[in-house]
Amino acid sequence: MLDKLQALKDRFIEVGQLIIQPDAMSDMSKYTKLTKEYKDLEKVVALFDEYKLVLDNIAHSKEILDKEKDPDFRDMAKMELEELKEKQEQLEDQLKQQLIPKDPNDSKDCILEVRAGTGGDEAAIFAGDLFRMYQRFCEKQGWKLTILDLTFGSSGGYKEIISTVSGADVYGMLKYESGVHRVQRVPATETQGRVHTSAATVAVLPEMDEVEVDINMNDIRKDTFCSSGPGGQSVNTTYSAVRLTHNPTGLVVTCQDEKSQIKNFEKALKVLRSRLYEIELAKHNEAVGAQRKSMVASGDRSDKIRTYNYPQSRVTDHRINKTVYNLPYVMDGNIEDFISALRFAENVEKMKSTGMED
Repeated sequence: MLDKLQALKDRFIEVGQLIIQPDAMSDMSKYTKLTKEYKDLEKVVALFDEYKLVLDNIAHSKEILDKEKDPDFRDMAKMELEELKEKQEQLEDQLKQQLIPKDPNDSKDCILEVRAGTGGDEAAIFAGDLFRMYQRFCEKQGWKLTILDLTFGSSGGYKEIISTVSGADVYGMLKYESGVHRVQRVPATETQGRVHTSAATVAVLPEMDEVEVDINMNDIRKDTFCSSGPGGQSVNTTYSAVRLTHNPTGLVVTCQDEKSQIKNFEKALKVLRSRLYEIELAKHNEAVGAQRKSMVASGDRSDKIRTYNYPQSRVTDHRINKTVYNLPYVMDGNIEDFISALRFAENVEKMKSTGMED
């Protein structure tokens, strides 16, 4: 571990020198990446320096115990040594956490997509319930959620709703929500009181910038149309809504949130960029092999990840076998416990894979 930490400190010093070079300061993209790396390394280097100081003090206390004959001095050295060893353990735990490989996308904003799955009208209603759950969660985090495009269900809810979420560490927290969410309850349309099972899919994509995902504009077909509301009614009379079709992949993105066609185009391009990134990431994960992927945060939207059972007021996350019996509380946006447990489980996986669990 010490070798890894020293290498990080050496890189920290190197980045500090690179930041002040004229070529870095004249290239905003390069400068931004270097300053972010410097900030990320700063915390672990500070902990490492504190850790080395504690080790030096432990060695000094042991030296006193070896040489000192005075009982009072020896008692003081013993007390200090106990405190230092406790501090050493605390710092080692913190440093191990810092050494866990981090997803570089965790600090990014994200695209949040919720779609009705199997279950007809009830699936659309459930998709609406899920989206409201995420709205409440985002409000509590102080994040900004903006709806880009939506299609209403015929009996309520949404067949599809796409939004952006911006704030601190948005993707790093919401990424665990990607997958199939299943609901078990008596639908409003059920006349005989039978429990039905329906599903909705959630996709959380990191918002990528132009430098990270380059799009050839010649590959895109742009269509414009009037924004529409429930039932297909026209919201405005100008062709402000934008539909982008990426010809090589067939991906289609629509945005009608803004009154400005230019702003809708920019937002649609962000979504398209994120979806293209997801496709490339899936190819990469397949290439490196299943053993390199985390079972906790695979982001595979085909994985059944959570069940919401209304008759029993039960919510179960199948990835970590965590169950709570307070469904209304969860549906009100209180999903922090699930996210924390998933993050912990993922970190344990990563520590095992890097040999740092001991």
